[in-house]
Amino acid sequence: MPDAAASPAPTARSLLRSQDRAVLATLMAGRPYASLVLIATSPAGAPLLLISDLAQHTLNLKEDASVSLLVDGTAGLDEPLTGPRVTLVGRAAPSEDEALLARFVARHPSAGFYAGFRDFHLYAVTVERAHLVAGFGRIDWIAAEDLLPAGLDTLAAVEREILAHMNKDHADAVQLYASCLLGRESDGWVMTGLDVEGADLRRGGAVARLPFAAPARDPESVRAELLRLAAAAKAG
Repeated sequence: MPDAAASPAPTARSLLRSQDRAVLATLMAGRPYASLVLIATSPAGAPLLLISDLAQHTLNLKEDASVSLLVDGTAGLDEPLTGPRVTLVGRAAPSEDEALLARFVARHPSAGFYAGFRDFHLYAVTVERAHLVAGFGRIDWIAAEDLLPAGLDTLAAVEREILAHMNKDHADAVQLYASCLLGRESDGWVMTGLDVEGADLRRGGAVARLPFAAPARDPESVRAELLRLAAAAKAG
C-alpha cells in the first residue's frame, strides 16, 4: 500500500503500479459509462488495457478516446474513505507493441488465453493529469509530467531477463520478499514486472508491490537493491 504521508505524485504512481484493476469511464453518446477492467502499466508507467472490440467501452473509445480510470487502493480498510485512490484523466489508443502486450500478460496470466484473439487489442492510456485522494484532507491534482516523469523506463530492455533470472534462480528470495517484507502468504509468488521504483509480484489472484528504497536505473543497481531487500527479509 502506498504511504499516504508521501508527496502526491509518488503516492499516486505507486498506487497505479500496485493495483491490477480499475474502473474505466468512457463516453457513450455524451454520457459517462463506467466498467471494470484489468490494468497493467508500461515500464514508463502508462496504464495498459487489453479489451475486446465487442465490449461497450471499446465501442465508446472508437467514437471518443477520452477516458478516466479510477484506481482504488481502499480494499480491506474499515473506513474506505481514509484510503488512497487516484483518478487518471487522458486518452486511450490502440498499441501494437508486443513488449507491452507481454507485460500485460505477465501481470495477468489468464489473459494469455485470449490475448491472441482477433477481437482483443491492447490499449495504452496517455495520462494528461491525475486527481489523488489519499484520505481526508489529502486531495491533489497532479500534472502528467509529475506523475510519470521521464526516466521511468530505463530498465525496459533488461526487464524480461532479470525477471526470468529471479523466478528461476532466486524463487526463494521472491517468497521472502512477499512473506517477510510485505506480510503475504509465502508460497507461490512470482515476480511479474520490474521498473526503476520497484517490482510487481503475483500469487494466484493476489498481487503485491515491492518498493525500492531509491530508484534503480541499471542492472547493477537493481541487483544491489534486490540483495539488500533479501538480506532485510532474512533479518526481519
